[in-house]
Amino acid sequence: MTKQDISEKRAKKVFLAIGSNLGNKIINIEKAKYKLQNNFIKILKSSSNYESLSWPDTTKPKYINTVIKIKTTLSPIKLLKLCNKIEHEIGRKRFGKNEPRVCDIDIIDYDQKIIRFKRPDNLIIPHPRMKKRNFVLLPLYEISKNWKHPVNKVNIAKLISFLNDDDLTTIKQI
Repeated sequence: MTKQDISEKRAKKVFLAIGSNLGNKIINIEKAKYKLQNNFIKILKSSSNYESLSWPDTTKPKYINTVIKIKTTLSPIKLLKLCNKIEHEIGRKRFGKNEPRVCDIDIIDYDQKIIRFKRPDNLIIPHPRMKKRNFVLLPLYEISKNWKHPVNKVNIAKLISFLNDDDLTTIKQI
């Protein structure tokens, strides 16, 4: 076994964002956590749930979101495939970008690495739009106050300070 093989098997710390705006949103999130734990994932921390407006169309149902810190030996691609499988098992149907969904699981940070996979998986880590999303930043801050963005090394508190007032007043911890 080479050194690379050993390091690939080492557990990685990863942050996932889980959201739902259809059905019983809290149960959908809890189902996602349960299914993750039954698939080579150990949940280390979980934020509170946060309610936020649907984006970009605020007339759609509100979201409930949470961020979890996990430990896994799965590769980024295998983790993405597992997240997509769990979304589908919980009832997600992919029929349009930013449409309401029963379950959405995004990889926010994978062991502080910068990862770019093009087709067929289209995986970009850290999540490219996380810096502008109150429903990711606030729960992430709750569970990891010292977290820094892997690309620009800006800490989470500073990222939150860049949010506009509407982003901070339209979200609530529940």
